[in-house]
Amino acid sequence: MTDGKQVASWRIILAFVLDLLTAFFLIGYVVAAMTGNTSDGGFSLNGGPAIIFFVLIIAYFIGMGRYGGGTIWQRILKTKRR
Repeated sequence: MTDGKQVASWRIILAFVLDLLTAFFLIGYVVAAMTGNTSDGGFSLNGGPAIIFFVLIIAYFIGMGRYGGGTIWQRILKTKRR
């Protein structure tokens, strides 16, 4: 809760969706660039790079939620429950 008030459910859902999209594109592009899987249309991850990508997505949500004071969009939208 923030300031003793209930956080609106739509803000929590919006923060999650925006975090998922942000993490997908940023982490996905970084993994693709490091493994040589970029293309003119974006990136494509298969096999090992895809597994690395999913592990990093999970680590992002767990690490930022537990140790970073909330994910990027949780902090922007002030939805992190304390």
